[in-house]
Amino acid sequence: MTSFSFSTVPTILSAPGATKELGRELRTRFPDARRVLLVTDRGFLRTGLADAPLASLRAAMFHVEQFADVLADPPEHVIEEALAVARRHETELVIGLGGGSSMDVAKLVAVLTASPQSLAEIYGVGNVRGERLPLVQIPTTAGTGSEVTNISIVTTGATSKMGIVASQLFADLAILDAELTIGLPPAVTAATGIDAMVHAIEAYTSKHKKNPLSDGLARQALGLLSRHLIRACENGHDLAARQAMLLGAMLAGQAFTNAPVGAVHALAYPIGGTFHVPHGLSNSLVLPHVLRFNAEACAEQYAELATIVVPHAEGNAHIRAEALAVAMQQFATITGLPRTLRQVGIVESDLDLLADDAMKQTRLLGNNPRPLTREDAYALYKLAL
Repeated sequence: MTSFSFSTVPTILSAPGATKELGRELRTRFPDARRVLLVTDRGFLRTGLADAPLASLRAAMFHVEQFADVLADPPEHVIEEALAVARRHETELVIGLGGGSSMDVAKLVAVLTASPQSLAEIYGVGNVRGERLPLVQIPTTAGTGSEVTNISIVTTGATSKMGIVASQLFADLAILDAELTIGLPPAVTAATGIDAMVHAIEAYTSKHKKNPLSDGLARQALGLLSRHLIRACENGHDLAARQAMLLGAMLAGQAFTNAPVGAVHALAYPIGGTFHVPHGLSNSLVLPHVLRFNAEACAEQYAELATIVVPHAEGNAHIRAEALAVAMQQFATITGLPRTLRQVGIVESDLDLLADDAMKQTRLLGNNPRPLTREDAYALYKLAL
């Protein structure tokens, strides 16, 4: 058996309504902390769903400051503004409450608030030095899995992004509370859910770090997500479906943290970065085409996943791999997501730029089960057009 290592957060709490007792939970786990910074976004605050967790924190005698200016794909100035608030507040505990962007900002605040390092110094892999503040992550979407990953993505220019990967970015505690996801619109539920499924699929076929723990988590995640995605979209108040989606996204996050994603994400990032298409939707637009491209190298693995998503599929490995690609397209169709690049404003003259940018994603492309050239990238975008 191939040797491997596997890392994740030490504690996960999964329970609908858990954040109503957030203060008591954190007072038990962090008895010496008093000054808390809650990192979130204004859109989530407007839903009112943060009111109960905030009241619980204050009832437990936490002094809570809020940073609610997180933007999607957070630019560097958002990180710096959050750090300024954290330092003024003399923060002792950081809570990320929101989607992937809020949780990514929370990670960096926890790492940098008391550190002599600057943001610019920690880009890349393993460049964070020293300890961080205690960190709790609470997702409000079922997609990124950021609550259990050790990476943050920062927008560094008009369309460019950089990643920070370090063990210090793993949270102390992740809390999955489906009551916080009740207000998600169907389109957001669908796009984030498909993003989580991509995490599971790409972890299962990761070229260099595929391992039995990630494989098991990916399979479990894909089962939960594929069974509950449409339910959650059709009835946003289905708490059981919402909790299953959160659990599936978290398991997929654990899987791909240890068996990294590949060409689907490599082709999706330029779509999001240049055309500001949400990340989950960007993945969905290229997913079936990349699956068919990769099937030449990993049809057996796709066939194994097809038994989870489309258990009635029959035939040889290539036929079942195609059934998986069709099923993923059907999720987008049934939930009403755009299915072509043209539907999000991309035209044929944009494809050269996309292909060039995709080839810059060398870290991701190296994980793909089949080598992918610029010509391949252009052809895949053309199929998605």
